[in-house]
Amino acid sequence: MEIAIDIDWALACYADDVPENGGVCMKHGNEQIAIYNFSRRGEWYATQNLCPHKQQMSLSRGMIGSVGELCEPKVACPFHKKTFSLLSGECLSGDDYKIKTYPVKVIDGRVYVGIV
Repeated sequence: MEIAIDIDWALACYADDVPENGGVCMKHGNEQIAIYNFSRRGEWYATQNLCPHKQQMSLSRGMIGSVGELCEPKVACPFHKKTFSLLSGECLSGDDYKIKTYPVKVIDGRVYVGIV
């Protein structure tokens, strides 16, 4: 059984606005959303910007990379280095934290974030 989910695609920015292998932040309503251009992988990701560890709006400035045998994409908080999966939002540092992730698509140089 497949569950249909309506996604509202919000224009976030232009692809050129996001540094290669880095991130930026957008505001959608009351939410801050971090958008990452993981150019080494040719992939885009988005998560909440709030790091749940110390409640700081900082993840868009975090360092992105990969971890493990499967090279899972991750972001590390720039302040306390807690790491989170860019796929599932799970904390990879062994703590009981999780962040929200969002789908991303890039069309004609414009970056869209899917708001569910």
